[in-house]
Amino acid sequence: MPIYRAISADDTEALAAVDALDNSFVTGAVLEVTAHADGFALRETPVDPPLLKEYPDEGEEREDGAEVVAAYDGAELCGAITVAYQDWNRRLHIADLRVSPAHRGRGIGRGLMDRALARGRELGARTAWLEVTSVNAPAVRAYRKMGFTFAGLDTTLYTGTVSEGETALFMSRPLASA
Repeated sequence: MPIYRAISADDTEALAAVDALDNSFVTGAVLEVTAHADGFALRETPVDPPLLKEYPDEGEEREDGAEVVAAYDGAELCGAITVAYQDWNRRLHIADLRVSPAHRGRGIGRGLMDRALARGRELGARTAWLEVTSVNAPAVRAYRKMGFTFAGLDTTLYTGTVSEGETALFMSRPLASA
């Protein structure tokens, strides 16, 4: 059973450990995005061989006021979520969710998300919002199970980056008072 705890913005050692969590993944499917003038269509498409997605180690930049909650199994960091409340539109931005590969599939991501969504409600957020790449079909499936739906996409967000050719998918969910 993981222990969840908030990490202070001053705890540079803990934040560095969160940033060092392996957020790569392997997937046997990607989401093929077809954009039209009046919308878009998504289709999960198998890939063979499976795709390994690794993110460059560029250090993390956190939004002003970002909060981090980490999950620990004893002393071992097994996951973390970073969120920021955006006052102007009362939206909770899920900026980053990471679960170490050895701990995936054990409910840690859902536990972290549940804590983040509860925090959003405390802050008065009306909705939660996140961005995920079209090649991360496992994360999209997980987010859908957590109540997120597609809200839009950006076909140019990753232009000029190591993720060029992928599409940014935006997902959201309402945060009605529990």
